[in-house]
Amino acid sequence: MTSPGLPELPVTRLVVWRHGRTAWNAAGRFQGQLDPPLDEVGRAQAVHAAPHLVASAALAGRSTAVVASDLVRAAETARALTGVLDLPLQLDPRLREHGMGSWEGLTRAEVADRHPEQYADWMAGRPVRGRGGEEPATVGERVLAALLDLPPVEVAVVVTHGGTSGRLLELLLEFGPDHRRVFGPLGNCAWSELARQSGRWRLMRHNSSAGPLPEGLAVPPAERLHADPAPGARSGDGDQPAQDADAVG
Repeated sequence: MTSPGLPELPVTRLVVWRHGRTAWNAAGRFQGQLDPPLDEVGRAQAVHAAPHLVASAALAGRSTAVVASDLVRAAETARALTGVLDLPLQLDPRLREHGMGSWEGLTRAEVADRHPEQYADWMAGRPVRGRGGEEPATVGERVLAALLDLPPVEVAVVVTHGGTSGRLLELLLEFGPDHRRVFGPLGNCAWSELARQSGRWRLMRHNSSAGPLPEGLAVPPAERLHADPAPGARSGDGDQPAQDADAVG
């Protein structure tokens, strides 16, 4: 049995993987449910990370399902993994990013200039009123519904977004609103691993990454700041404060 309030999922291990970098990530532009693709760095990150994720999560030889948000940046990232594992990819719109309403398409500087009170609330971790979009609890509910439809496999890899991954971790670990900032946000192409033990979900690893891109996938020096984060770093998010996982990627 899972703990009270959480339905039992058909899997006992989850890997939550954030998509690779987009040009909007690099520019610090809120994406939400808009659909920019991976940039050159993001595609290289996905190709580089996929075999590392397979090794880190011991996916080889296990029954595995890969399900991704249907937004192109997540779907393209996921295909790098399904190509390694030779598995089909399931796309699910319920795994899309946290909707950001009127902020979508704007940079952080533009939001701060046009909506200073909303931006101050966001930076402080308070509820943001008046921008539209989704409430955090709504994001958690739709993601949980998607997980309940997973096949009964040993491990599921969920390829999603920065804000959505944060809401999912909070839900499974049963954190309330006052604990939303316990964990830093996932960097681009970083992942977290969870296991169900003794009826509760336990975080085994957080913000794991494949490390710097190798020479064969090298990018111009000007891009290195975004492409080569240390494990656990922000991985060129550029679209969210380091202390907040709210829905920008």
